Amino acid sequence: MRFDLDRNSPVPLYHQLASAIEAAIHGGLLTPGAPLENEIALAQRLGISRPTARQALKSLVDRGLLVRRRGVGTQVAPTQIHRPVGLTSLYDDLEGSGQTPTTRTLEWQQHRASAEEAEELEIAVGSPIVTIKRLRLAGDDPIAVLCNHLPEELAPTADDLERTGLYECLRARGCQPAVAKQRIGARTASAAESRMLEESPRAALLTADRVAYDDAGRVVEVGHHIYRSSRYSFETTLFSR
Repeated sequence: MRFDLDRNSPVPLYHQLASAIEAAIHGGLLTPGAPLENEIALAQRLGISRPTARQALKSLVDRGLLVRRRGVGTQVAPTQIHRPVGLTSLYDDLEGSGQTPTTRTLEWQQHRASAEEAEELEIAVGSPIVTIKRLRLAGDDPIAVLCNHLPEELAPTADDLERTGLYECLRARGCQPAVAKQRIGARTASAAESRMLEESPRAALLTADRVAYDDAGRVVEVGHHIYRSSRYSFETTLFSR
C-alpha cells in the first residue's frame, strides 16, 4: 500500500505515517488481520529511517490499532469489542454485537466452599458449590477467561454453558439475576494466561470481579474474569448529580 509523506511538512514523518495507516484502517483499505510490512521493509520502501518506521508502528500498537504476533508479524488488530456495563453475560453481549460466541470449558468442579468462597457467596463454610472456568471466544479468537462460583443447586452443566451464556442458564432454572456489584481493574497476564488468550507475555489484561444477587437478595454467582485489553473494553454512561 502506498503512503504519501511530505518531507517539507512540520509534522514528524512518523506521525504522518501512523496517520496514513490509521486512515487506511478506518477506511477499510486495511482490514482486521491484514499483515503489514515489518519496520525494515517499510523504511526501505518509503525512504525513511528504521527508527521512524518503528515509532509509527509502535504508536499504532499502543493504541490497539495494530497487533504484533510472534512468528506472524504486525497485523491490523481485530475489531474491538465494547461492552456496556450492565447485568448481562459476555455471551449475550457478543451475540448482540454480531459476534459468534463459543465456549471451551476448562474446569467444572463440585466441592465444598472454602472460607473465602463462603464469604463471597454469603453461605456457610462447607456448603456444596460448583466452580466453573471457561475460555470465551468470539469465533476462533479468545477474548476472556471466566471463573465463576455458584451454589450447587443453581449450577448449569458444562454442556449447557457451551451452548449459551451463564445468565440464560440461570434464568432457565427459574433464577433471575437482579442486581450486581462489580469492580473493574487491570493487571498483567501470567504465562499461562498469555498462552490461553494468545497474547504476548505480560500483556495488559482487564479484570472484573462481580457478585450477582436475585430479587430476594441471595447471591447467585460470583465471577472473577480476565479480558484481553487489546480486544475488549467496558463502556459506561455517567450522569450529573
